[in-house]
Amino acid sequence: MRNHFCLSAVIAACCLFASCSNLPKDAAEKAPEYATELTFNPGEESKIVEALLSLKANTSILLKAGKYSFDNLSIAQVNHIALKGEGKDKTILDFSGQSQGGEGIRITNVIGLTVSDMTIRDSKGDLLKINKSRDVVVANLNAVWKTADSTSGGYAIYPVMCNNVLIENCYAEGSSDAGIYVGQSDSAVVRNCKAAKNVAGCEIENTTNALVYNNEFYNNTAGFLIFDLPGLSKRGGHVKAYDNYFHDNNFRNFAKAGSFGTSWGVGNASPGSGVIILATSHIELYQNRIINNNSSAITIASGFAVDEKAAEKINDNYAPISQDIKIHNNTIEMGPEFPAPAYDHHIGKLLVAIQQKLNKRIPVIMYDGISSNIMTKGTAANPDGICINQPGDNIFVNADFLNMQHPEKWSPATDITAYTCK
Repeated sequence: MRNHFCLSAVIAACCLFASCSNLPKDAAEKAPEYATELTFNPGEESKIVEALLSLKANTSILLKAGKYSFDNLSIAQVNHIALKGEGKDKTILDFSGQSQGGEGIRITNVIGLTVSDMTIRDSKGDLLKINKSRDVVVANLNAVWKTADSTSGGYAIYPVMCNNVLIENCYAEGSSDAGIYVGQSDSAVVRNCKAAKNVAGCEIENTTNALVYNNEFYNNTAGFLIFDLPGLSKRGGHVKAYDNYFHDNNFRNFAKAGSFGTSWGVGNASPGSGVIILATSHIELYQNRIINNNSSAITIASGFAVDEKAAEKINDNYAPISQDIKIHNNTIEMGPEFPAPAYDHHIGKLLVAIQQKLNKRIPVIMYDGISSNIMTKGTAANPDGICINQPGDNIFVNADFLNMQHPEKWSPATDITAYTCK
């Protein structure tokens, strides 16, 4: 019955953005049925590995309560599969002894997938990677590393290049990139999840038609990221985030060097970041509580802010300017001081410099000020549709990033008039 509910929910949510005309009328009414049901106990790890490698379509695999030790697990090119345990605190999959393979669990090219009701922990690479799959449900899952540092894998829960994804009632901890990451996908829902002690609690990257709601992301470097990055297979956008609680994201940034620490990685997220919107479009952020993220509650930035060669990377899948960003009716509060790790971080230092230039506490919304005028040679005050309707004082700063290296020209401004929703 729970699988039935999950599939119905993701189909209904995705229909908010995309047409469901191609779905059969009774798609949301059919409960999953499995022709084969396999059950395993701790101590039968070799049998489990063998079974997953030879799965037939329409198979459910139940891992009974207890601790399992695996090198890695793989499922590929088979449809209608459920991999489930007896509960997050009962079925434990331990990958700490991993000697080969980049992921704990790797799933590729599956239509109709459920992974649920277990804890997966301590792989060398990503914990759960789901690639090129459709109609995916990840539910009631803990994905954790016992130590939150650069030795951790990049992503805890990682669907990439997927369609119709639901992630719910999950917890992610210790990722050196993002705890919950949805990348290069279409139609995704992330709800009722928690993430802590990651570099990013949750990231929606180059993904279209996503809903993120009723989540709690806390004690990360950055709570929630919505990014579009260059050189990937698709452009993102059309993301709504509401009724979330993003708080106390002041943790040190422990992103790895290389892929995670490059100009495009989450290594750029300053400790103390609540929400970062980077180089993406058609975003709505509303009815969230964004509390005690003490470097910047909300950042709106362009690709130019982190890559001077961003213009060279523009194509059909990438545009560096954030456009059509709506921020309204959120509860936003910041503490009186930057978190200590921000003073040692390259972006954190820039935020501190903005506060010093203003000679008052940095406003809760920081816009880098880099608009499409840079490419069109235009002069419009707000050419990219930044729309903010937030009550209170000290709400906004246009940080004038383009002139930060020229102190005689640098003039961050707190006038929100041009950016107020009309």
